[in-house]
Amino acid sequence: MASVKNLKKDINYVLGDIIEAVYIWEMTTTGKPTQESEAVIDEAIATFDTLIKKVNQKDVENQKAHFKQINQELEQSAKQLVEKVNAL
Repeated sequence: MASVKNLKKDINYVLGDIIEAVYIWEMTTTGKPTQESEAVIDEAIATFDTLIKKVNQKDVENQKAHFKQINQELEQSAKQLVEKVNAL
C-alpha cells in the first residue's frame, strides 16, 4: 500500500464509478430511478462511509495489516455491487 491518501482515492473512484454505472443504466433503460437502482446506490454510499471510517481509525495496532484488510473489503464490496448492477 503506497499511502492512505491513495487508498482513499481508490475507495472514492471505485464506488463512484459503480454509482455512475447505475445512473447510466437508469438513463439508457427507464429514464428514471427504480427501487432496485436506488438500493444499489444506497449500498455503495453506505460501503463508502464504512470504509472511510475504517481508514480514519487511529487506534490500530498493525496499520499495514489494517489497510490491507480495508483494500480486500473494497474489492469484495465492489465485486458484489458490480454483480448487482449487471443484474439490473
